[in-house]
Amino acid sequence: MHGRVKIKSTAQQEEEKKKEREKKLKIYTAARDACFSKRKEGVCDEEALHLTQQLLSSNPDFATLWNYRREILMHQETIKDESEVQKMYQAELSFLESCLKVNPKSYGSWHHRNWVSERAPQMDWARELSLCDRCLSLDDRNFHCWDYRRIVVKKSAVPVGKELEFTDRLIGSNFSNYSSWHYRSTLLPLLHPQSPESASTSQNHSHRVCEEQLLKEYELVQNAFFTDPNDQSAWFYYRWLLGRAEREEMISCVFISRDEERVAVAFSRPVQVQSGGLLLVLDGQPQQVDWRSVHPRFKHCPVWICNLPPGSISDISNEHNLTVHWSEKHTRRDCALYTGRNESWCRDSATDQELFRSELSVEKSSVLQSELQSCNQLLELEPLNKWCLLTIILLMRALDPLGYEKETLHHFQTLKEVDSMRSAYYSDLCSKFMIENTILKMEYAEVRVFSVSDKNLTTLCHLDQLLLITHINLSSNQLRRISAHFSMLRCLEVFEAENNSIEDLEGVYCLLKLEEVLLKNNNISTLAALQPLATCPKLRHLDLRGNPVAQSADAEWRLAELLPSVTCLLL
Repeated sequence: MHGRVKIKSTAQQEEEKKKEREKKLKIYTAARDACFSKRKEGVCDEEALHLTQQLLSSNPDFATLWNYRREILMHQETIKDESEVQKMYQAELSFLESCLKVNPKSYGSWHHRNWVSERAPQMDWARELSLCDRCLSLDDRNFHCWDYRRIVVKKSAVPVGKELEFTDRLIGSNFSNYSSWHYRSTLLPLLHPQSPESASTSQNHSHRVCEEQLLKEYELVQNAFFTDPNDQSAWFYYRWLLGRAEREEMISCVFISRDEERVAVAFSRPVQVQSGGLLLVLDGQPQQVDWRSVHPRFKHCPVWICNLPPGSISDISNEHNLTVHWSEKHTRRDCALYTGRNESWCRDSATDQELFRSELSVEKSSVLQSELQSCNQLLELEPLNKWCLLTIILLMRALDPLGYEKETLHHFQTLKEVDSMRSAYYSDLCSKFMIENTILKMEYAEVRVFSVSDKNLTTLCHLDQLLLITHINLSSNQLRRISAHFSMLRCLEVFEAENNSIEDLEGVYCLLKLEEVLLKNNNISTLAALQPLATCPKLRHLDLRGNPVAQSADAEWRLAELLPSVTCLLL
């Protein structure tokens, strides 16, 4: 046994480690308590600075200590000259680098470094940029560093082109670098903005890229997802490239009803109409009216309504000219109510506004068509790749939403099978696209009837585009509720929604023209769910057969009491 090193038992090792931890904890706790005592007493001396440094070196995520340290540094600024302050902050930057080595993703350390960069008399921005590059070389997804790098780039006036080259290098070395793709999306509109001629349409293109550069980006991102079809980073960037700019805020429709003496104004996006924000002029005379959203729940809403002064347009033998001025956006919309007409409107159609497809030049269309073919080729190799399937759907939507409707539905079904955890998302997205297609078909036919029965709809959207419809058929879908947005259908007379799973009718609210509601075979179980119907004064026909609420013995008289205007009640 002589000459052999004595090996400690596991129990002995654990005991020694425990004692060492307790010793460190005791020192740490004593230093922490000393810091708290000093802060309570308002002491901001060098010793306090040393104590916070000692603690933060081992635990850089102690937010309270960073706050105290900033208080100390600001106090030291008042008692030191500029050169000493510069040395103090230089030392602080070096200390922060040691903290980042302990935890490269420390919120407190990066925030404090940004604070120091604001306070220091002089900053070596090239050194800061180099630090960011080193950190990103170790972890190219360190979003704290990316955020700080954007600040450094802005303050040091690094050319946008140089930054774009930086993303080229990172993406070239790692296609999976999501942060680089995202950063690239913020740089391209600055370096290659869309031309003023292209941006003069109804869309807001302030964050869009010129077509020439866009075509180059398609090629770049295609190389990425063909290299690794299952990596989501490039696919997300591709979706951004295919995406549309936010619509410009504008008045998209003005509707006037002689019978109701009411005006409805639809906007391209939900807005909040402040007092005096909308001015209504009738036959050259400004009118004092109160604007309100279509439902009490909405402060921001795409559709706003007002009542005109009694008798102002009731005479059917008179013609009237109405103008709505929107002061916030310095825009207006005119609408004429002709002799013998009970209603009139002026609107932009979804087709005219290109709401549901991309505005394509011949060149861009041919490129997207080529990319669709490439994605189809990739799908042959990777038939269960969800990213490829979803991108094919988006390309089809950009090129021809109606022409590719059958293929789109097939791909959605495959998506729900290969990515079952997100089947509800795909169902909602498919519902959105089916509603968009139906709106386009309705406008081509120039009718005011909207039918999306038996389409497996799980949600309703674009209801602001249905302001003028008189008849809607939502039967045989998978709808569970009629949300408050449904109240934007101001001209609705007939509402069919049989064979769904509807439990809630919140959106059937104050629809003054509504006469017939067919809700056979749904899941309405309480009178409270039917309460919104009481706000529809012209309701005459109501079918509730197959609903739990119709099963109670006293259902008929209770419904008659709730809805006295109904003359034909089917239970």
